[in-house]
Amino acid sequence: MMAKIGIFFGTESGRTHLVAKYIAKSLGDAASTPIDIGRARLADFLAYDALILGSPTHGGGQLPGRAVAACPPSWQAFLPQLAGADLSGKVAAIYGVGDQKQYPGAFVDAIAVIQSTLLAGGARVVGRWPTTGYDFAASQSVDGEHFLGLALDQINQPGLTGQRVESWLAQVRPALLPAM
Repeated sequence: MMAKIGIFFGTESGRTHLVAKYIAKSLGDAASTPIDIGRARLADFLAYDALILGSPTHGGGQLPGRAVAACPPSWQAFLPQLAGADLSGKVAAIYGVGDQKQYPGAFVDAIAVIQSTLLAGGARVVGRWPTTGYDFAASQSVDGEHFLGLALDQINQPGLTGQRVESWLAQVRPALLPAM
């Protein structure tokens, strides 16, 4: 039986969900049906040893959730549930969806926020992505010349999303599905 990758996303506009569906389709039987993190239970999340997590970043770098423009529950409500959870043995890859022109000072900051919570629980995070080809001023999710996860701009660079996702999946697939 093949191990499945759990795909969880937060979204308001639907862009992050569309990317989650694209990832699931590309991974085929290796992936679960994407789950909106605002509807997920902690047990659902912890049931997977391999995870792909997606989130938009709002305004000045906030996670999506009720405190941001009365959005539905999302990462903002879910991440505190992971405090104290044992995530050792779990491997996660994170993608962020942002707008590098309208919010150049907080582009895909959500990647760093999610990664910080995962690392605190003992998870291993994979999937760094080069910053070349983007035009932004600052991001908490940058370490040197790489983002901490896949950065996508569905507003200004939608034509690059498919190629970026496929290249990133080729990179993270061996870590998420070892010996497969």
